[in-house]
Formats: sequence, C-alpha cells, structure tokens
Amino acid sequence: MFAGCFAQILYSTKCRVLFFCLLFTANGFTQSSAGITHIPDTSYTTWSAYTSTVKTHPDIKIVPEFRLKPVAEKRNIPYCTIAERQLLTDAFYPAQRSHKKRTAIIFIHGGGWRSGNRTQHYPLAQRLASLGYVCFTPEYRLSTEALYPAAVLDLKGMLKWVYHNAKLFNIDKSKIVVAGFSAGGEMAAFLGTTVGNATFENSFCNAIQTVPIRAVIDIDGTLSFVHAESGEGDDSKRTSAATYWFGYPKKDNMALWEQASPLSHTGPKTPPTLFINSSVNRMHAGREDYIAILNKHHIYTEVKTFSEAPHSFCLFEPWFEPTVQYIDDFIKRVVK
Repeated sequence: MFAGCFAQILYSTKCRVLFFCLLFTANGFTQSSAGITHIPDTSYTTWSAYTSTVKTHPDIKIVPEFRLKPVAEKRNIPYCTIAERQLLTDAFYPAQRSHKKRTAIIFIHGGGWRSGNRTQHYPLAQRLASLGYVCFTPEYRLSTEALYPAAVLDLKGMLKWVYHNAKLFNIDKSKIVVAGFSAGGEMAAFLGTTVGNATFENSFCNAIQTVPIRAVIDIDGTLSFVHAESGEGDDSKRTSAATYWFGYPKKDNMALWEQASPLSHTGPKTPPTLFINSSVNRMHAGREDYIAILNKHHIYTEVKTFSEAPHSFCLFEPWFEPTVQYIDDFIKRVVK
C-alpha cells in the first residue's frame, strides 16, 4: 500500500472540500511544511537559465514573445478558485474562425515544482497556435504554496476546465494533448498515466469528470523519482526540489515518491507519448522502462534527442523551432 492516501471528496451545496492524509512511515516521520513560505521562488526564470547556459553554449538566443496576426490571445483567465486563491491560465488560438474543431494543447511550465512561470512558454504556445492549435499555459500551486498532490489536482482541474469550455475555443474534446517541460513534463506524463484514477481525479477545480487525454509530450521531465537513473532526492548539499514538493526526504517516505512517479502508473491506457530530450540523462529517468511498457501494449512513442543541448533547451534557439516542429509532426501523426 502506498504511503500517500486520499480520503473521499465531500460535497455540500456551497463547497467541495478535499481531505487527504499522508500516512506516517514506519519510523514515524511526518510531512514537513518547511518549504511552504508563501513567497514566490523566482530562482528559475528564462533569464537565469540563459545566464547559466550561455557559459557553455555561447551562441544561444532567448526566444521572445511573438506578435503573430493569425494568433488571438486571452490572458489571465481564472480556471479555478481555491478559497480566495485564483488559478489562472492563458489561451493562444487561431484568430481565424473554422468549422473544423481544433486540437488543444495544455502546456505545463517547469521549475522543480517550486519555481518557474507559465509566461516562459508564451512563445511556444504562440507558435503552436499559429499552426492551428489551441494552447493553454496554466499556473498551478508550487511547493512554496502547497505540497504534493496539490499541483496535480490543480492541473486535473485545468483539464476539466478545457473540456467544459471546448465550445468557446472550438476544441475537439477527443483531441486534448498535455505537454510540459522539466517538472511540467513529469506532470504531463503523470496526468496522462492517471486518467480515470479516482485517487487523482477528484479535485477542488470544476466538476468531477474524467477527461480523455489523446497524447502526452514530455520535454525533459523525469518519469520516476525512485529510478536508479533519477537525480531527484539528493539532499546532501541542500534540500532537493522534490523533497520540498513531497515534504519528505526520499528515505523517509519512499512509497510516496514512487506513487508520484508516472512510471508507477504506466500501462495499457497510457496515451501515445513524445519525448523531447536534452543531453542530461537524469532528466528523463525511467524513459526506457516507460517505452517498454507502451511497446508491450502497442502504444506509439517517439524520442527526439538534442545530443548537445542543455536542460533548458526549449527556451532558446537553435532548439526552439525544431521543438515546435517535433511537436507538430507528432500530433499530426497520432491525433487523426
């Protein structure tokens, strides 16, 4: 039995309240809330990634936001309110009306479940919208605000919001793709592997409903926190990002770290998956095991690797445009 357990959602006419409990380990350790500061962690930004990366890749260029006439935008749309906290998303979509319903892409930002910002992926959402997709860039509660599984439940709620608002954005409800970078890639894979899993489907946000996911795009996001290839959980020098998110060091609640791993839920209902990876192997820990499971069930996967690229490659040229092309080609292949 996993160490993380979640009680049933209770309903009233006024509110929905999610109660969940995290069982103590055999050693009696409790979940730490030391990382909840309610102060945004701005350590990971496009600029900070650039200043670090340009030292080894001097030719890189930050991709700025686009001003594309074929693309319409709506920013700062509330998709869920938890207590007084509004969660926001942005929408980027073709300005030209079409009788043909479109594929939606929900793109989840990275930053170690603790930092990062959805605005970092506005350029990617704008470019994909120029190719005919309806793209959303949601925020979610980071570990400075709430511990796992809050972010997962927020994003499940985002999926439901997109599903309920499909008509507004001319979206085909059967063609919803989840994508993400780094921590966002991990959560995209987690959303894809837990469709219909009652433990995670119940959310504060929007009506309870299982939303089908047509495909997953994981850009340098781990598939397992406990895999031998994983670099998560090393607290020897400082508290790791995953330790902050879970509220437990790996050694104190291994079962919870395993439960939070997409690889633990991969199976016959996992959607087709595209991996776009850097040269940093630990960022895609568990990928080959994930692919082996999908191959067993005859589910399509692709791997695209930039062999010399740094972890934050999708924010910069020369990798940005090829990343756009890989995403477009993959979706056209698997979303008929």
